[in-house]
Amino acid sequence: MDMLWLLLNDALFSAIPALGFAMLFNVPKRFLPYCAIAAALGHSFRTALLQLELPIEWATFAAAALVGTVTIAFARRHLAPPLLYAVAAIIPMIPGTYAFNTVIALVQLTAQSQVSPALTGAVISNGLKTVFILGALSVGLALPGLLYFRTRPVI
Repeated sequence: MDMLWLLLNDALFSAIPALGFAMLFNVPKRFLPYCAIAAALGHSFRTALLQLELPIEWATFAAAALVGTVTIAFARRHLAPPLLYAVAAIIPMIPGTYAFNTVIALVQLTAQSQVSPALTGAVISNGLKTVFILGALSVGLALPGLLYFRTRPVI
């Protein structure tokens, strides 16, 4: 029951920023609920995978692939481009905390007169995690479209 409550809570609080960014990007009003649904599904799926102790990079990749697949289905149904839904839906999964911690540790590192191994490790760890999560988002979002809109068979 706690897991279901966590996923519903996560779905709600990831749909809200997706709606905000969709309005910021001038998505037509009739498509806004679909942006929220795609964001809620993707972020909740990532949270479920994280609860199963999958690393955040792989969980983000799988969730972005799910968002890409769902937005292709929405696009076919409404005859709209998939990115209309996908860009706003993927925004809640951007790794802001890791990027913030990277910058804070980098600022602290430059403010010191000596190089601190702990801060250097924090910069490298958080920076690499940020880069890999962003890479997982971009590849995971693009992969379903690349496979779906192929003109030749994969094999």
